[in-house]
Amino acid sequence: MGATLIRAEEASTPRPIWCVTTQNWHEVAAGIAAPACAFAEASGFKAEPGALLVLPAADGSIAGVLFGVEETPRDPLSFGRLATGLPAGDYVLARAPADPRLAALGWLTGAYRFARYRARNANAVRLVVPEGVDGEDVTRIAEAVALTRDLVNTPANDLGPAELESTVRALAARFGAQVGVIAGDDLLAANFPLIHAVGKASPRRPRLIDLTWGAPDAPKVTLVGKGVCFDTGGLDIKPPSGMLLMKKDMGGAANAIGLAQMVMARQLPVRLRLLIPAVENAIDGSAFRPGDIFPSRKGLSVEIGNTDAEGRLVLADALSLADEEAPELLIDFATLTGAARVALGPQLPPAYTDDDRLAADLARHGAAEADPSWRMPLWQPYMAMLDSPIADLNNAPAGGLAGSITAALFLQRFVERAGAWLHLDIFAWNPSARPGRPDGGEAQTIRALDALLAERYAG
Repeated sequence: MGATLIRAEEASTPRPIWCVTTQNWHEVAAGIAAPACAFAEASGFKAEPGALLVLPAADGSIAGVLFGVEETPRDPLSFGRLATGLPAGDYVLARAPADPRLAALGWLTGAYRFARYRARNANAVRLVVPEGVDGEDVTRIAEAVALTRDLVNTPANDLGPAELESTVRALAARFGAQVGVIAGDDLLAANFPLIHAVGKASPRRPRLIDLTWGAPDAPKVTLVGKGVCFDTGGLDIKPPSGMLLMKKDMGGAANAIGLAQMVMARQLPVRLRLLIPAVENAIDGSAFRPGDIFPSRKGLSVEIGNTDAEGRLVLADALSLADEEAPELLIDFATLTGAARVALGPQLPPAYTDDDRLAADLARHGAAEADPSWRMPLWQPYMAMLDSPIADLNNAPAGGLAGSITAALFLQRFVERAGAWLHLDIFAWNPSARPGRPDGGEAQTIRALDALLAERYAG
């Protein structure tokens, strides 16, 4: 990233940044050197949200920066615009925004660019950590966000099930975690028939990646992430337009991995488990078919109503495994349904849980972290939509109504023993850039969950 945070003693004559509003502009202007103030007036600067002006000094250097913000910011990460809009150098907040911690985070996340395949030049801009802000903690979060984005942005030819496994193994090596992997036909022997069914048509072997970290007697927190590295739709093949973003169908796994990194980097006193069912939903003569019936790890039989509803199948086996040890908290992440995006758009993922306290905590931390989600109902009468005349469940009810809810209800059938369960139907993608959030892969809900877990377990 071109933007970093530094301590005050590391800065070399930092340029001041004044965060101004329409209400305080005249007060700020009164404290700025007269030539710089005259330049701002001559430039027609208005203290409107997003307005940015670099003020020159008499010697040609930078006297400071004016940045327009809202009095009550709707988007605290809007400070991310500065990370790519300023000349190289060191900067300090002379007048801070309402939430300096999120401003510092926006500074880092706004500078993110996916540069694996094309060099992207970025100005080296450094911000003195605002007073009262833990710069190391903000950097910890930004690094996990960058990892998540990198994974989602990487195309499927370079990120398949084996590469996801390598990512998790590297994370385990960094933090001293243990990893086990079951792959290929061994999935059948180990009783993961749904993961095997979805991934068996690809030459890239399906697998279940299982990371554990922390003291065995600590509270058990388990994360499960949908790792469909590419989704053709299977025999119910998607149209070309529907496949364009299917490299991101492992966005659930990417976000689960990002949150796992946050937890381990924080040294949270939990026994963390990360489960990634990693597959490619491809097509060949062995592909699973509409109308096929498979057993699941839990013992429920599943009729395949649609091979493009594959994510809930791999999650079902992984959730069953997670549930067997009755974790205190079980969270799954999935890029599961287009219905979620129709209902709530790309910026607001639906969240499903029967635990009112968990839902309230997630909403509260989502608001505080500018990382929102919206609680949706696990409406039990819709469970009838999952009925099959010849199996215990159908994976894709006909008609398509309430698609995100019925997907969540399907997964709920595989969770019984966990103390609390949360299902997140995320998009993991920014269709267009916003300050602090470049277009492309995105981390969603994991910053809110990082804060929630810290509140619950850090003491």
